[in-house]
Amino acid sequence: MFSRSCRVRFLVISVALIAAAALLRTAAAQKASVPRIEDRLAIGEEHVKQLLLIMEADSNGVVSKQEYMRFMEAEFERLDKGSKGELNARQLNQSTLSTSRSVGK
Repeated sequence: MFSRSCRVRFLVISVALIAAAALLRTAAAQKASVPRIEDRLAIGEEHVKQLLLIMEADSNGVVSKQEYMRFMEAEFERLDKGSKGELNARQLNQSTLSTSRSVGK
């Protein structure tokens, strides 16, 4: 029927097509799992609203530079337990900002 070289060629082409389809399917799945920019903004929006509630002292819905700096200074001092004037990665990782705390007010 078919020569040996024809069967081998058919087999190689079939394997290549199956491999290409698998790669395309994997790439499509990975792309679908990455949130769009709008989705990432929506995910962080609630966290930003909570930070705004913590930072703003006058409840006007915006954070002034003074309010922001006052908040960050209080947070720095809270994390700098040894009063060394510097923070390492471990100390920065201990920052757990939430609306349940009133740091900086």
